[in-house]
Amino acid sequence: MMQYFHRQVQLWGEETQKNLQGKTIAIVGAGGLGSSLAFALGAVGIGEIHIIDFDEVSLHNIHRQIAFKLGDEGKNKAEINAQIISNRSTFTNAVAHNCDFKTWSEKGIAVDLIIDATDNLPTRGDINSYAKKVKTPWVYGSVEAFHGQVCFIDESSFNDAFKIVKKTPAGIAAPIVMHIASLQANLALRYLAGLSVKKDYLYYLFFNEEGELITQKFGLPK
Repeated sequence: MMQYFHRQVQLWGEETQKNLQGKTIAIVGAGGLGSSLAFALGAVGIGEIHIIDFDEVSLHNIHRQIAFKLGDEGKNKAEINAQIISNRSTFTNAVAHNCDFKTWSEKGIAVDLIIDATDNLPTRGDINSYAKKVKTPWVYGSVEAFHGQVCFIDESSFNDAFKIVKKTPAGIAAPIVMHIASLQANLALRYLAGLSVKKDYLYYLFFNEEGELITQKFGLPK
């Protein structure tokens, strides 16, 4: 195992790497953010990853959802991502759940961290309520056009900080999706590895009209 994770072991040592084998996470959504998260976290040595999504691959998904290729249309997204994880690493048990988040939450599966990879506010509200109920932190992420948001939510409440509404999303391309998912994955991995994480702090990233990448930070109410 240590040979497979050689570069990570150089980063944090064998004991931390072994501890990752005892961690379990849930990724809610297996599309744009979710497939990038599954790819980023699927081969780092986390013991078990649950991937939740009832959606099937459509042709218009493929250009920005990195797990999918032409010919995958009609297949369940969670199942494809779980198979990719299994193909890359024997050290992670990837479990696909072909269902919505509420159905998964009723299964009573204990996890150390929940990662949001959904595309609507109401479901994020459900994640927040469930996370509070089971006393589990979660990582929020959203992306649209050329901007995105990331937050490690622990004591604060998404439902209090954001207005839960339905909204038609703007257009989007793959690079910003991968960028936000990468930030989510880094927050998740630091937490699971026992490294410090700034919690309840919203990072808002966007490109201004001149093409400059701007990052703003806001503390969420607790």
